[in-house]
Amino acid sequence: TVVDKKGIQRYQQGIRDRAATRIDGGEIIRVEARPIPEHPRPWRVKDRAILVGDAAGYVTKCSGEGIYFAAKSGRMCAETIVKNSKQGVRMIDEADLMEHLREWDGKYGPTYLVLDLLQKVFYTSDAARESFVELCEEEYVQKVTFDSYLYKTVQGNDPMGDLKLGWKTLSSLYKFNNQKTPDPMRTLA
Repeated sequence: TVVDKKGIQRYQQGIRDRAATRIDGGEIIRVEARPIPEHPRPWRVKDRAILVGDAAGYVTKCSGEGIYFAAKSGRMCAETIVKNSKQGVRMIDEADLMEHLREWDGKYGPTYLVLDLLQKVFYTSDAARESFVELCEEEYVQKVTFDSYLYKTVQGNDPMGDLKLGWKTLSSLYKFNNQKTPDPMRTLA
């Protein structure tokens, strides 16, 4: 999710201005790159066609990782097609592909929901980013982050740990959003 579109446009214009003398008189032959969607697309199935991987928006917002999710979504979709086609005897339809989406969304939907929430809460301002850095010092956050990354699904399953983290998050956001001057730089021991 792009938070500062005007800033990005200024940055892009700065690059064009610096490169102007080198590209003056040149022409664009073909544009090949497109942005990869950072969240699951709202329409991923139409008739007997389905989007998987990057095309479906299975890229994690915070890290930009997508190879695992591309391969996993392709494999899960293929397995659903093989099963529902009775090993190629029956032609699949949209309902068969929707079965794959229900399975995918059931398994990985919460992961994308949490990552979207993290993006919206912590990637919007310097104060929010400082709050996130402070939270990352917590052992529980490190454990949940590592386990979630390792297993590719949201981990935690400790209601008390989650409540403490929720309170720490709110207090940290409040602290950094109401701070007049930043804390001094810390030195590493």
